[in-house]
Amino acid sequence: MEYENAYYHVMNRGAGRRTIFHGDEYYEAFLQVLDEAHRRFGIQIHSYCLMNNHYHLLVKTPEGNLGRAMRHINGVYTQRHNRLRKIDGPLFRGRYKAILVEEDSYQLQLSRYIHRNPLEAKSVESLESYRWSSYPVYLGEKLAPEWLYQDEVYGQLGVKHKLKEKYRAFVELGIDEELAAFYSKGNQVPYLGSDKFRAWAYQQRITADEEVNQKILQQIRPDFYQVINHVLDEFSVDMSDIVGSQQGRREDNIPRWVVMHLGQELCGLKLRQIADHLGLKRTGSIPTTIGKLKRKLEEDKKLVDQVKKVKSQYCI
Repeated sequence: MEYENAYYHVMNRGAGRRTIFHGDEYYEAFLQVLDEAHRRFGIQIHSYCLMNNHYHLLVKTPEGNLGRAMRHINGVYTQRHNRLRKIDGPLFRGRYKAILVEEDSYQLQLSRYIHRNPLEAKSVESLESYRWSSYPVYLGEKLAPEWLYQDEVYGQLGVKHKLKEKYRAFVELGIDEELAAFYSKGNQVPYLGSDKFRAWAYQQRITADEEVNQKILQQIRPDFYQVINHVLDEFSVDMSDIVGSQQGRREDNIPRWVVMHLGQELCGLKLRQIADHLGLKRTGSIPTTIGKLKRKLEEDKKLVDQVKKVKSQYCI
């Protein structure tokens, strides 16, 4: 559920709990992606903590565009991670997990929950020594990046002086029982707040679910020509092999079949749209061609791997 000025606790983990940050340059790459997401989508990060195989973010979305911003964060970081590691394929276990948070209610407690992650995981003996969270910034030991917003968390302390010292004391008190209980249950309810807020959020989700899903889907769909270019690279063919009349060609044009298939699956295109892009006068052959490809995928492991490699470029 997305709306302007919404708050979320966003999390994601490496597929199979694998490491996603292998060293300083990986952490720095992720922080650079947060900076880009702030400048491009206007999102505000209020707290963050990057662990070796997962991350936590407390996010505000003034423009109500969490899905678009997170697609950039996860997708671009995956590309940069894979480039550094000289590998390919998906990095995260899924899209991401987001808990909608009531305004002016749990931001302070959540920032403490996020910042205490290294200590709770027994990765450090003191939180101040952990470099890859916003906690040192809150204590005044590091400069705040442009995309980190601290005022709302500080504001919930209820004090006007010695904010950094009071925040340190608050974090050192430990995670409060309510939040610990909320997350220990596996968090089946994706809303954190009062009963009234949860009831409102649930009703909004039910009444707007179809409309929101359609908007988000359109926002995260990849461009068809971007997909075509990835197919060209993977199969080492030219654009002329994909687009235009194929009359006179006897061999199976597998890359063209893959483009038709992914045009439907990744881009959500209708048959007429695929036909127009590929220079086809009629749409009748497209379902038959896609069917032939699916049968071929059942017996050709190399082809399966090639299609998976193209699809791995996108977070859908």
